[in-house]
Amino acid sequence: MNATHKHSTHPDLVKRLKRADGHLRHVIGMIESGESCLDIARQLAAVESAVTAAKRVLIHDHIDHCLAHDEDSVLTEMKALTKLL
Repeated sequence: MNATHKHSTHPDLVKRLKRADGHLRHVIGMIESGESCLDIARQLAAVESAVTAAKRVLIHDHIDHCLAHDEDSVLTEMKALTKLL
């Protein structure tokens, strides 16, 4: 793939990931300032959930728009994608 490979979902994914990045930076600040482990764990779970949701959108978009039509290639790529879930 080249640098211009984009889908309609990519701008939203960038927004989601930037939000998750900001959230993760906040969690790092929580650790550095000595906040409670329970609060930190809750916030980490939220960051993890946001990244997982972004990954899911990307994979579904890839399945819908990028998979080759050759059955052998599709099966190989689907196996690779399922390892990422």
